[in-house]
Amino acid sequence: MRSLNRSDLPQLTRILEATGAFTDVEVDCAVELLNIVLDDPGQQDYVVAVAEDAGKVVGYVLYGPVPLTQGNYDLYWIATDPAVQGKGFGQQLMHHVENEVRRLGGRMICLETSSQGGYEKTRKFYDRAGYVEESRIRDFYKTGDDRITYVKRFSVQKEN
Repeated sequence: MRSLNRSDLPQLTRILEATGAFTDVEVDCAVELLNIVLDDPGQQDYVVAVAEDAGKVVGYVLYGPVPLTQGNYDLYWIATDPAVQGKGFGQQLMHHVENEVRRLGGRMICLETSSQGGYEKTRKFYDRAGYVEESRIRDFYKTGDDRITYVKRFSVQKEN
C-alpha cells in the first residue's frame, strides 16, 4: 500500500470504469474525491491507499473519519482492477483500512452500497470481510434501488 500520486489518476479512472459497477456519474464523483486529496494536502476528510502489483496500480480505497463522531470512519470507495479481482488485492485494501482505523482508536467502519444486481458481487465481498448489514433505506437512490449500510465494529481499549 502506498499514498496516492497524481500520476495514478488515469489508471484509477480506468479501473473504476472497467469494474462495470459504477455509473459515469459515480466515476466522476470518485475521481473528484481523488482530486480533493491531491489538491488539498491539508484536508483531513479523506485518506487514500493505492495497491500495486509489480509496479502497476491495481486498486485503491478512499476512507475517512466521520465528522462529529467518536471513532467512526466511512469507507467511501474501494475498487480493484477486474484483471486481478479474486487475487486478494481487495482484501489487502480492506485490511489496510481496518488496521489504520484500529491504530487510530476507531470503533467502527461504515460503508454504503446499492441493492442493484450489479452490486451483488460487492455485497458478497463485504459479507466475507465481516461487515454486517446494519440498515436499508428502501428506494433511496431511485425507485427499486435501496441504500444498504454495512458496519464492522472493533473493540477499543479504554484508557485508564
